[in-house]
This record gives sequence, structure tokens and C-alpha cells, in this order.
Amino acid sequence: MPDKHLHIVSLDVPFPADYGGVIDVFYKIKALHQLGIKIHLHCFTKGRKPAEELNKYCVEVNYYQRKENLKGFSLLLPYIVGSRKSDKLLANLQKDNYPILLEGIHCTYHLQLDKLKDRQVIVRLHNVEFKYYHNLAKNERSPFKRFYFLHESKLLKLYEKKLANSGLITAISKQDVELYQQLFDAKQIHFLPAFIPYTTITSKKGMGEYCLYQGNLSINENEEVVIWLLENVFNDLPIPFVIAGANPSNKLYLAVEKYKNVSLVPNPSDAKMQELIADAQVNVLPSFNRTGVKLKLLNALFNGRHCLSNKAGVIGSGVEHFCTIAETADDFKACINGLFQHDFAHLELQQRQNILKYYNNELNAQQLISWIH
Repeated sequence: MPDKHLHIVSLDVPFPADYGGVIDVFYKIKALHQLGIKIHLHCFTKGRKPAEELNKYCVEVNYYQRKENLKGFSLLLPYIVGSRKSDKLLANLQKDNYPILLEGIHCTYHLQLDKLKDRQVIVRLHNVEFKYYHNLAKNERSPFKRFYFLHESKLLKLYEKKLANSGLITAISKQDVELYQQLFDAKQIHFLPAFIPYTTITSKKGMGEYCLYQGNLSINENEEVVIWLLENVFNDLPIPFVIAGANPSNKLYLAVEKYKNVSLVPNPSDAKMQELIADAQVNVLPSFNRTGVKLKLLNALFNGRHCLSNKAGVIGSGVEHFCTIAETADDFKACINGLFQHDFAHLELQQRQNILKYYNNELNAQQLISWIH
């Protein structure tokens, strides 16, 4: 059987796999490599360095500098797309006739110009991007940034509608599949779960001593979630609450100082973060954004005890049945009080194994390969 080759165009350098978008890309690359796919990787970058690790899984790795500031800005094209246009990339893709996987709407510049019309192209949808940017605008205090997010959201809605029927799309969330079908009449779109670092459920039985929120605290949406939890849920709960994540703002430090039962762990190492997740009694992870899949929630389900979220945090992920769901502040308080007294037992651990029906890198890589011709 001849070798099967695949071009993958990544929105960023996917190693280290240290945030949501690149986690999916990196572990997809590993899984495809293990199944014998010859990967030709193309990475856009804005500060992330070439990664020797990628050479283990790819027959070639190419890097392209993103266009910054006004060079990538357009009144007609979303910045996340315009800043990733590259003639060098197009030239490299045209050296052969291998299929192409574009990771994110971000990497579709040449597709929307019809310069890949004679090729098989698959687009990996990481989010319904126009909704994601609209949510960023809602949670943004800076007028300039809010204007940028709203402008980007408006352009993305038009752009995503244009691309919705340009080829096969694989969405990271069932919710995103439905949105594309309803809003853009997408005909060829399928749910393909996120590729993740976790292969077994390692949750500890027994009891933990605190609740935990974890995530990238420099993202305004995550900061707003934490502020909401502080002001509305843990404001009068006598339960320890730990907040852990990257680059918390001064605003967050000041907010935490008001509460004796709350502690902040800034920029924990990977090992420390996994320890915090494993030892927590309840991983509290609501979201204000209904698109995509929250990889921090998957981390908590694979490696932590009880997980508490809201509908927006779990919708379309396939893991809804493994979480406790609350919506109002009073609901969250009641659930936390209940879960904090509830031993994480053998039965819960057994039930968690069913997550592997969805989140299995090898099976999902086989599904992706079945779509490639």
C-alpha cells in the first residue's frame, strides 16, 4: 500500500502543547503519525519558536511569520485570517497534490480565494469564531479592544458563511455542527472530538479539601468567570476556593484579596496544575461562551474528582452526563455544598470510563483518515 501523505496547516506552532488550539493540533499530529500518515506540517508563528519535537512526527516542518498589526489588518478580511496569508505557504502546498488539513478558520486565506480548488481540503473548526469574538467583546472593558473584537466578529460571520460549503469541515463540538447547519446551511460538516493528552481516567477516589477553577487567566472571558464566582458564589461560602492559571491581572489579585477562603496560584507548572486538579474535591468550571470545547473541562474529567459547570460549558462536548450542571449563583452554591460532602467513589470512576468512547485519539484519527482520499 502506498504511503498516505497529508499537509497540515497550523494556526500556531503546536509545541509546546500548552493552550487549547495547539493541544488539539499536536495530539492529532501524534495520532496520525502513529497510524502511518506522512505529515507535511506548516506553522504560522508570532513569537513561538521552531520546535524540534515536531520533527519526530512530520516528514517536514515549515514556519511562516504572521503579519503583525496594520500589515494583517483589513476592513474586509478577519485579522485572524489576513495575518496568516503567505505566498510561500501556497507555493509549498502546490508542490504536490496531497490532501490538506487547515487547522482553524485562521488558515483558510488561500481556500477562500479558490487557489486550492483542485485539492481535497478539510477545515478543522476550533470554534464558531464570530460568536467567540462577540463574547470577548461582551466581557471587554477597554473601548479599543471591544471595538476590535466586534469588528472581527462582524467580518468573521460573513467570512464563515462564505466558507461553510467550501469543503469538508470537522467541528470540535456538536453544538458548532448545529450552528453551522442552522446559520450557514453547511452540508459537509461532522463532529470530530478534540485530540487530547489524556488516554486514561486517573481521577482519585475519596475526598478533596478545596474547590478549583483553572484556566488561562489572561483571557478576559476567564477572568470575568472568576470574578462572577468570587462575587456571587464564593462570597459567602465557607469552602476553600483555589484559582490557578496563567498571567492573572492586578484586578484579579485585588479581587482575591477580599476573601479569606480564596487563594490564587499564578502561572503554575504543568505538574503543579495537574496536582491541583487531582486533589480538588470540586472542579468548578462554568463558561460564558457556548462554542468550542473547553479542554480544561476534559482535563478535570480525566484527572479530577467532581466537575461542576453550566450548560454553556458543556454543550456539544459529549461529556454533559459526567458533570453536575448549574446555572444561577444559588444553584452553584447548592451544588458545591452537596458535592463537597460527597465522596468520589468507585461508581463515579467506572462511569467516567465512558468518556473514552468520545475522546480516544486513535479512533478519532482513524475517522479522520477515512475522510481523506
